[in-house]
Amino acid sequence: INVTSSKNLMKKSRDNLAYMYIRMRRGRREYFIKKFPRNSLVNYEKKAVYMSHEKHTNRLVKEVSPYLLQHAHNPVDWFPWGVEAFEKSKRENKPLLLSIGYSACHWCHVMEKESFENEEIAQIMNKHFISVKVDREERPDIDSIYMQCVQMLTGQGGWPTTLFLTPDGVPFHGGTYFPPEDRQGSPGFKRVLLSIAEIYHRNPKQVQQNTEAVLQNLRGLSQLKQSQEGLSEKILEIAFRKLSQNFDYRHGGFGSAPKFPNPMVLSYLLRYYLRSKNKGCLEMVELSLKSMAEGGIYDQIGGGFHRYSVDDRWLVPHFEKMLYDNALLVPVYLDAYLVTKNPSYEKIVVETLDYVIREMTGTYGEFFSTQDADSEGEEGKYYVWTSREIKSILGEKDAGIFCRFYGVTEAGNFEGKNILTSARTYEQIARQLETTTDKVESVIVEARRKIKEARELRIKPDRDEKALANWNGLMLSAFSRAARVLGRSDYLRIAEQNANFILNYLCQGERLLHACKDGQAKLNAYLDDYACIIDSFIEVYQSTFDSKWLKKASAMADVMIDLFWDEETGAFFYTAKDHEKLITRLKDFQDNAIPAGNSIAATDLLRLAEITDREDFRSKAETIFKILHEMVGKYPSGFGQLLCGLDFYFDSPREIVLVGGKEDPAIESFRRIIFDHYSPNQIVILDECKDNEIRELVPLVKGKNLIDGKPAVYVCEKFTCRRPVTTAEELESLLN
Repeated sequence: INVTSSKNLMKKSRDNLAYMYIRMRRGRREYFIKKFPRNSLVNYEKKAVYMSHEKHTNRLVKEVSPYLLQHAHNPVDWFPWGVEAFEKSKRENKPLLLSIGYSACHWCHVMEKESFENEEIAQIMNKHFISVKVDREERPDIDSIYMQCVQMLTGQGGWPTTLFLTPDGVPFHGGTYFPPEDRQGSPGFKRVLLSIAEIYHRNPKQVQQNTEAVLQNLRGLSQLKQSQEGLSEKILEIAFRKLSQNFDYRHGGFGSAPKFPNPMVLSYLLRYYLRSKNKGCLEMVELSLKSMAEGGIYDQIGGGFHRYSVDDRWLVPHFEKMLYDNALLVPVYLDAYLVTKNPSYEKIVVETLDYVIREMTGTYGEFFSTQDADSEGEEGKYYVWTSREIKSILGEKDAGIFCRFYGVTEAGNFEGKNILTSARTYEQIARQLETTTDKVESVIVEARRKIKEARELRIKPDRDEKALANWNGLMLSAFSRAARVLGRSDYLRIAEQNANFILNYLCQGERLLHACKDGQAKLNAYLDDYACIIDSFIEVYQSTFDSKWLKKASAMADVMIDLFWDEETGAFFYTAKDHEKLITRLKDFQDNAIPAGNSIAATDLLRLAEITDREDFRSKAETIFKILHEMVGKYPSGFGQLLCGLDFYFDSPREIVLVGGKEDPAIESFRRIIFDHYSPNQIVILDECKDNEIRELVPLVKGKNLIDGKPAVYVCEKFTCRRPVTTAEELESLLN
């Protein structure tokens, strides 16, 4: 039990004695202990210690993962992933029960409450199985392998993931969420446990057949070979056509419910719009971005996006907030702003990044991982409102305007309450109420402030405060890009703090570590950790022009190749060559919630090839493209990031060299013009004529000097360099 004082609230009783109100927490349950006399704090401490031993404690209590700690007091005899569990499984001839989830997962919490806190079910688990709990965010290597397995065994996947393994770690049965008892056609967990235990001991032949089939299929996943056909730009058009066939032209996004934002695909469509001038691309992107920004998937009061929408119109979200969703959506809204100059896109960028600063940034400069969907045991409780609550906060008159604007009704749109949406404009509300637009806007702005203050008094969803390298890299890239596009020095400061956190805490010599919590980093990094950090360091350089970030990105790319590249068939493995031996070594090809490791690594190598003129970087990116060429054409929605890389590959990237002092006003005006254009396939380098490091690293700057003592801009494109320019007007004309 974790014992914490709830802000050490003190109250005075009638007899003038002070009392402390204590909140005690076990897993996801809270207990409120009132009226401890202040002068008998020793008694409080004794009772707290007594309560802490009153409930079960298992091995997970020694872990640092918030998700694992949530299960540290289950009556289940949990093991963390490791040698101890596998040796015990072999010694006692018991199958392993592997349970994978993460701290913001609603159904993971449901299964914990229903099954893992159930004494009867826990006894069955402890008697017949060796139970292992894994945080998928800490161990994406384990999650990736066993998610593939559960999909093979059941045809579907998701979290919580529940698998039954032999002592060698190979699964023979599995599923996702199981109710405690038989329910709506789903077998109860108790019945499943007893059946699996019986099968394991009485039918070993069936177990062996299942494990052999799983292993064979797993090994085939990483054996893709290079396409014999040459790479062709036609793949970009084929991808667009297939994506447009699956597009929802009514509500935006792709497919039906549940609907995910899919930011990598939207990024590709913006690139294809620039390439093809096909207005349909831009219309698809704008409809999607507008619908999401106006829907319940976006937090209308606090900013930031929830994980996904359970319906097809973006109304009801799954309320958890993930760092990576927001990190990937910010650049898409930023690019849409550059293309259209629509201020509503800029507003979403600012509100989302301000939310990250306020709620998801730690004292070391790290970005936290997630916020739960639940608060006080209820999904979405922190975010939803009744009309009565709003009237009590705003008063009748202002509440009427607020409720019209955000679609609040007495009946509600979510279990009798209201998820706020903003599909209406100030002008529409003004016409309905026969008032001015300015009046409506002023009321809404002030009302949002009051509602936000009122929401702050609620119990917030739990926050997973571990920092993951790949997710931090994605958000670092978002802050770096927003800083230079919007001219926000505060965003640049946040970006630099995070970049230094990565250097100081996640970099260990030449190696990168995957996770850090409370300043303690652990676990060797995976492919997407390296790829996302390399990308972010390139972005930090573009915003700071500090050459150390380019140097570190290039050096990290060499380490990535050494640790992960497959010399036999090409492409990168997900785990390093000296990683813990698992049942297979997979390659990460397809985008999921974040870009696939191979896709973002290929894009990194192409960008670094342009900067450093390293042909080995370019050839490895080409190899990845050739391996995935056929799959991209068939399933473009799973390869949005790779399509962005292919767009870069088939383009002739624009190379821009600024020559002059970083603080020179002319250089600053050049920067503003350059970054005010949507040009995703460009590299911008600054040569201050005194930085030998940049001249050694970037052959592109050689021979480029000041013009008549003035700062100059050199633009090269399609293997041709334009005449250097020295004025803002000339540069604007040249870029246009």
